[in-house]
Amino acid sequence: MNKTIRRASVFALLLVLALLVRATWVQYYDGKALAEDNDNRRNAIGTYSRPLGNIIVAGDSITGSARTKGGDLAYKRTYKNGKLYAAVTGYASQAYAPTQLEGIYKDLLNGTDNRLKTVLDTVTGKRADPGNVLTTIDPAVQKAAYDALGGNKGAAVAIDPKTGKILAVASTPSYDPAQLTDANTAGSAWKLLNADKDKPLTNRALRQPLPPGSTFKLVVAAAALESGLYEKVDDPTRSPDPYTMPGTTRPLENENRSAPCENASIRVALRYSCNNVFGKMAVDLGQDKVKAMAEKFGFNDDERDVPVRAYASVYPSDMDKAQTALSGIGQFDVTATPLQMAMVSAAIANGGKLVSPHMVSQITDSDGDVLKDYDDSADTKQIVSSGTAEQLRSAMETVVKDGTGTNALIDGATVGGKTGTAQHGENNSKTPYAWFTSYGKSDGSGKEVAVAVMVEQSDAARSEVSGNGLAAPVAKAMMQAALK
Repeated sequence: MNKTIRRASVFALLLVLALLVRATWVQYYDGKALAEDNDNRRNAIGTYSRPLGNIIVAGDSITGSARTKGGDLAYKRTYKNGKLYAAVTGYASQAYAPTQLEGIYKDLLNGTDNRLKTVLDTVTGKRADPGNVLTTIDPAVQKAAYDALGGNKGAAVAIDPKTGKILAVASTPSYDPAQLTDANTAGSAWKLLNADKDKPLTNRALRQPLPPGSTFKLVVAAAALESGLYEKVDDPTRSPDPYTMPGTTRPLENENRSAPCENASIRVALRYSCNNVFGKMAVDLGQDKVKAMAEKFGFNDDERDVPVRAYASVYPSDMDKAQTALSGIGQFDVTATPLQMAMVSAAIANGGKLVSPHMVSQITDSDGDVLKDYDDSADTKQIVSSGTAEQLRSAMETVVKDGTGTNALIDGATVGGKTGTAQHGENNSKTPYAWFTSYGKSDGSGKEVAVAVMVEQSDAARSEVSGNGLAAPVAKAMMQAALK
């Protein structure tokens, strides 16, 4: 064989090898990606070829499946009380990628999760029977939150402090996920929902961090007690009134000008929500100590899954002293979700221990056999000492008994809370956000609950917007339902 023919043969062999490598790559690597692509209609046909598994609240399915009237998509998702539970379920759509619990557990719910397969299913390639998702949601607490928020734009979360179980996740205005299930009508519904200025598709409870206002003072108080800046909640603080923020001529004013805020103790400062006390306290502690305490409670955590990914609540860095003072009253660039502020109250209620919040209890196969138990795997972290938690509970109870949070009082229960009215817009030009975070414990049964409520917008006059006026009644309704 001459040199030219030999070279041509080698080149041809290399081309064949390259073709084989490429074909293998496409079949075994790109093929998997193409098969899992959301735009691959074969996936939708397979998913909706039969009923899906269900999402369950207190033993009852809040989802279902209905036979369609033709086409290659044999079934579509249905919802029971869709608006009530939309912030929990998300949606499963023939046209769009599923969201929230529907999206996280889509393989379990459509039967493709490998944990569902029997040996015979593996051999034959048959799709297994779908599994179910059991939530921690308490239907009475969920309904109380949704009903009490009413026509307001806002959100609320309730947590069992002892177990970390999320009892309610409500976001208003809501939407009916059933609008998005049918491929023939989902497009028009999607456009309308996204065009709505109130953004009903936004899960405000988990995914809209906003300035928490004075509810953040609980974090600053915890830092002050844990660091030894002050030993007791009844010790007088070194807090002039008015307090001029360092490097400025601007005093940090109090909403109640006649409140006894000069050198007030932590208890009195929480009771009257004294800005001068907590602004100066944050400066005295320094931003690093306040940030460290905020992060212990869960701020700045970009990977909080409950199991829905919750957006990070933020305590900023690199502030000057004036900005640090503003951060001490939950302003400047401090932001929090209702979930985060419920976690703060939950840890204080639970002796300083924070049990990781979760809204799925178990996932099971079609026969009810447990594939994973999330209650057993919940982590617990000591955030503050039991002594600090006890002192903060005592001060928070003063807020509700005869302070700024009296609208959360419940007969037959011990309630502690903190109000917040957070500035909104440049120079507070827009309607403030109303906040309330609290815990309640039944005097009879010993049942406990921690709650946070945020009202972003309401029909109330600006002068009537307050944490006690708008958010505390929602929290009260939720706590009553939880402690019943």
